[in-house]
Amino acid sequence: MKAFKAYDIRGEWGTDLNADIAYRIGYFLPDILDTDTYLVGRDMRLSSDTFFEALTRGLTDRGRNVDDIGLATTPLVYWSTAKYGYGASIQITASHNPKHHNGLKISAANALPMGYETGLNKLEALVESDKPTTPCTTKGKITKKTVYDDYLAFQKQFVGDISNLNIGVDCSNGMASLLVHKLIDKAHYINDTLDGNFPNHEPNPLEAENQDQIKALVLKEKCDVGVLFDGDADRVTFIDEKGRFISPDLIIAFLGDFFIGEQKQKGIVLQDIRSSRAIQEYLDRYQAKVETWRVGRAYAALKLRELDGAYGGELAGHYYFRDFYYSDSALLAASIVLRLLAERKTKGQTFSQIINEITPYSNSGEINFKIERKQEAMDAVRDHFTSHEKPERFLDFDGYRLDYQDWWFNIRPSNTEPYLRFLCEAKSESKLKEIIATVTDIVQSLM
Repeated sequence: MKAFKAYDIRGEWGTDLNADIAYRIGYFLPDILDTDTYLVGRDMRLSSDTFFEALTRGLTDRGRNVDDIGLATTPLVYWSTAKYGYGASIQITASHNPKHHNGLKISAANALPMGYETGLNKLEALVESDKPTTPCTTKGKITKKTVYDDYLAFQKQFVGDISNLNIGVDCSNGMASLLVHKLIDKAHYINDTLDGNFPNHEPNPLEAENQDQIKALVLKEKCDVGVLFDGDADRVTFIDEKGRFISPDLIIAFLGDFFIGEQKQKGIVLQDIRSSRAIQEYLDRYQAKVETWRVGRAYAALKLRELDGAYGGELAGHYYFRDFYYSDSALLAASIVLRLLAERKTKGQTFSQIINEITPYSNSGEINFKIERKQEAMDAVRDHFTSHEKPERFLDFDGYRLDYQDWWFNIRPSNTEPYLRFLCEAKSESKLKEIIATVTDIVQSLM
């Protein structure tokens, strides 16, 4: 089925997903992830209430109970799953996708993610099968559960004194609007009402056009920082005082000032395969080790737990924390970044100066090539560079990453689309342009 992805279930409502599919997901989920009571939350998308009704009807028809926490950010569901000891949870959301999409993020006990390789594949087979859905004699019950107060109390311990900062916040009309005012009470807010139509821009903070409003707000109000959340508040990105977007992987380095520098936490820092080499170079001051792993929560959260890492992050703006049950939280990440910025401001430093201190590299950003022959193109790019010079490091998961002395690149296939995603970084702009031109020529020759 088209909606079953590597990390979650997500697709267009009415086409890839509908009430019947939602019901069958709920009905068959206990065959894969069984527990007496499922914790269920949802975002404010126009189809979420219908999705909730069908999904929970499927669960209760199997005799399973549902604790309904109502409207929730995705990280709130993760935290509640582990905090209150649930065997499984479901968040109804399509995250940063357009308004006509919806989906599910399913977690096991301790907020461990269920990905395609860890259960979604089996669930998909059951949903697609012709197995009947016969209600049990004893139906399960749906009970309202309140978790907001406990969750806010947990989050507030990370905020610190940020009263000296001039802050701009764009909630994308998404789920951050539910809680963020309780954490950042003094800020210039835009798009901070829940609206499943996303009337101002789509809730994807990585798309340049969706950053326009927060950039304009930062410049107009002379903010020290702009904060931009995605639709379900599991991702966050930042704008510096000059109105420039900050590559989210560089924030992984900055967070080290709190977790390793201030809190003296021990443990590995996790980054994804697309992340800047500047992270390790910056964290060398703390003798911290950085581990590189696959893209996506289904992999990152499990790996951070396996390593007992202090924290980690991804280029997409996800940040994972040992203190958050090894899961990701945009609000927690934003709180710590603001806390650090407030401290640096007392020393006369701006956000742009901090980022310039972190990285000496020129970065291409992610470049997408539309091509069917993805593996062949990846191999051709790899072979070209390795034949000229042996890399200092070669990684072959999530595509290929080749590291050389003053530059590196990653080329990886999209899981769902006919795209190759390419990203490179170099210490000189001229070398960066040379690499991009070479890779473009190789890939285009195979289109």
